[in-house]
Amino acid sequence: MTEPAGRRPLIAGNWKMNGLKREALALADALLAGAGGAGGRGELLVCPPATLLALVGERLKGSAIHLGAQDCHPKPSGAHTGDIAAPMLADLGCRFVIVGHSERRADHGESDALVKAKAEAARAARLIPILCVGETLAVRDRGDALAVVAAQLAASLPAGADGETLVVAYEPVWAIGTGRTPTTADIGAMHQALRAELKRHMGTEAERTRILYGGSVKGSNAAEILAVPGVDGALVGGASLKADEFLAIAQASR
Repeated sequence: MTEPAGRRPLIAGNWKMNGLKREALALADALLAGAGGAGGRGELLVCPPATLLALVGERLKGSAIHLGAQDCHPKPSGAHTGDIAAPMLADLGCRFVIVGHSERRADHGESDALVKAKAEAARAARLIPILCVGETLAVRDRGDALAVVAAQLAASLPAGADGETLVVAYEPVWAIGTGRTPTTADIGAMHQALRAELKRHMGTEAERTRILYGGSVKGSNAAEILAVPGVDGALVGGASLKADEFLAIAQASR
């Protein structure tokens, strides 16, 4: 099967606020041992917490598994205690950074404008932002999911983005960590709507931009989700902390 417009699937693991040094190295080693036999077409990416980036990055160095971060500040440096700038992440060997994750938007009150600024900061540092958008259960239940998420994407898109320097991730907020997933028809409809919104802003580059699905993806449902037209990979939460589960998802990407 040929990827549309050359879009190679991306399987990204978001470790969130989990892992100490010993656990992280054990997980990295297990992924390294199994990645060669995963057999999928997709690229593999892990996004550990900031405390583990250097350690995991050193372990993955020279492998086919990419390193990414979970957030960045919109400024390249300055008096911002506790924050991490995109150039610092690039300096550690990161290639990607997640911006606008629903947990950041909810827990830290991040607006679309802030997410856009972070995505632009990532691109300026030659990182690829994984721009997250998604709806709450209340929005879904009132029938506004497609319109709300498309508007969220439009307001969060970094200026000048193209298919090589942007990844979009659709994460239904109500499905993250709950074990619930939308139907494949719902997933397909949302990815189609997001692609249409990208075309409005990016023209032909929209066809080269990967759109991932994120929301309780696991080994048992990955093949069905990844087979949905327009789904170019997965942003994986809890299942990315288990090497066998994450590798099973990678296997399903072929």
